[in-house]
Amino acid sequence: MTVTDILSPECLTDPVPVWEALRETDPLSFHEGMNAYVISRYDDVERAFKDPVFTSDNYGWQLEPVHGRTILQMDGREHSIHRRLVTPAFKGSELTTKFVPVIRRNSRELLDAFRDDGEVELVDAFTTRFPINVIVDMLGLPKSDHDLFRRWYTSIIGFLSNLTQDETVAANGMRTRDELEAYMLPRIAERRAEPRDDLLSLLGTAEIDGERMSDLQVKAFVSLLLVAGGETTDKALASMMLNLVRDPDQMAKVRADRSLIGNALAETLRHSPPVQMIMRQPSEDVELSGGTVPKGATVICLIAAANRDPRRYSDPDRFDVSRPDLDFGKAYTAAANHTGFALGRHFCVGAMLARTEVEIAANDLLDAMEDIELAATPVLQGLFTRAPSKLRLRFRPAN
Repeated sequence: MTVTDILSPECLTDPVPVWEALRETDPLSFHEGMNAYVISRYDDVERAFKDPVFTSDNYGWQLEPVHGRTILQMDGREHSIHRRLVTPAFKGSELTTKFVPVIRRNSRELLDAFRDDGEVELVDAFTTRFPINVIVDMLGLPKSDHDLFRRWYTSIIGFLSNLTQDETVAANGMRTRDELEAYMLPRIAERRAEPRDDLLSLLGTAEIDGERMSDLQVKAFVSLLLVAGGETTDKALASMMLNLVRDPDQMAKVRADRSLIGNALAETLRHSPPVQMIMRQPSEDVELSGGTVPKGATVICLIAAANRDPRRYSDPDRFDVSRPDLDFGKAYTAAANHTGFALGRHFCVGAMLARTEVEIAANDLLDAMEDIELAATPVLQGLFTRAPSKLRLRFRPAN
């Protein structure tokens, strides 16, 4: 029997056959348990991200309870101004001059703990720590709070991934929301009064057309950044390293030409994206493959399924850093032809930050680790987000 239930044990174990079955037999599937429509073909998911008829109104119940109201819920002028307020921190000179040194330092500090060991569980030792440490340091907050933010990050991700509505997970998320707000609001006020050379000051003092972000908006953006900046970078880096280790030919290409790390990340975002699904809500009835989505319904856009659609990509299950049908030149822009960062007006504002972090970390890891191989079978977990939860590698320390 073909399984098409995205909450089934089979999908949790290996979602790829479920994505394929949905694409080919039920491209507009109604999931009664979640009261939502599930779409899986590339053209439909692309449209859901680009067509203004698909709104992000669903974030009011999905994200706002744990984050507060964020840029993801905004449209029109409000969205435009908010995006212009935060974007400069994540591209151009602000990124290269202020934050690249922070990224390099954190990568090398984590690597120093195991570079001579010859074996490492990379997820715990590096990938889950690296982006959160970077975010805390970029914000100008104490390094002693790295572990505190990792706990908050884990709790928020649990809340957002809670598709089965586990009450304990939901309660932990609400408690984290209150703890993060109590921590952040006094520090935001301090930075407004006495700005420093850090991201929190930049967010608090940035002004467009006479408008600034409120304290609660800055706090909500920090909460969102923990998830969007932490989860994607953590899981993308772990998945990319697994993809390369599993394919020695692809690893050899990247080792020989480090400029291909950007390609390897883009191909990972297509082949094994860290965020597997995003929700949208149409403002009127919409025709898609397989039928009609009614106005106001929740639509689950299966990013991971769309990115393996053979209608869009040749040999879609193959990981290929030189893939001819993936536009690497646009892979980190709103015009990308993969859905790993969403598309259109809500394209991930931190895409260049994620690319910069992964390129720096991957270069450091490849410089320090020769002849990398799997030391144990990797454990992949997750449905809303998915990546190795354990990735034990054996390597020869570089001289």
